Amino acid sequence: MSPEDINAAARYYRDVFDTRGPLSPPQSCRPTNLTDAYDVQMAWAESFADGSRGELVGYKIALTTPVMQQLLGFDQPCIGPIFENSIHESPAALQFNEFGRPGVECETAVRLSADLDAGPYDRNSVGDAVAACMAAIEIVDDQNADYEAIDAHTLIASGAWNGGCVLSSPVEEWRDLDFREIAGTLVINGEEIEMGKGADVMGHPFEALAFVANTLVAQGRPLCRGMIVMTGSIVSTKWPDRGDEVTVRMDGMGRATARFD
Repeated sequence: MSPEDINAAARYYRDVFDTRGPLSPPQSCRPTNLTDAYDVQMAWAESFADGSRGELVGYKIALTTPVMQQLLGFDQPCIGPIFENSIHESPAALQFNEFGRPGVECETAVRLSADLDAGPYDRNSVGDAVAACMAAIEIVDDQNADYEAIDAHTLIASGAWNGGCVLSSPVEEWRDLDFREIAGTLVINGEEIEMGKGADVMGHPFEALAFVANTLVAQGRPLCRGMIVMTGSIVSTKWPDRGDEVTVRMDGMGRATARFD
């Protein structure tokens, strides 16, 4: 894609975000390779320098499981930015109509105590930069997508659909936790919907963190001290209705709760 095409696509995805969809991009706005997809995403993220979402304060990872990669015809995870105004402390009261179509996921989030600007990183070396871990609800927003008109490159270009996150109180004494075995449960209106373990995300949540760190170093926009990273869902995405209360419980990290009013 030419610079003009990249900027035009970024404007399209920003307009879709602002109007809450529907996301059904024309062919001219659909990147056909990974480089173009991330170039569009970066231009899209830069459009929020207008302050409407606050500062860029972290990143998420998506498509961490083979089944999700196969669904979108892709062979690796992908990342997207998180903005300041979309991070909420638990318990959170959220407005359902502020999203196109909100989904919820069950995750471990981390807050960094150091820059990750060199690399290459692995599971162990990124752990040295983790200040705290939190139980987290990721809110994904598919912007009422036309799933016949999107693919993984479209997902990347449109910011990997991060609509926000709800975080538990931070746990700073996390080093005795076995993140592979930590169980997480997604609860909606008091009913346990689905459970998973940390190993369900690339074998270990810090493998996901290392992937994010290495990808961003290669792109010249590394993770920085104080950033939040969402390490990927251990359950499949669920789509709450208006009025639903959603809770994520993570062993050793507490819980995060949000109500969609």
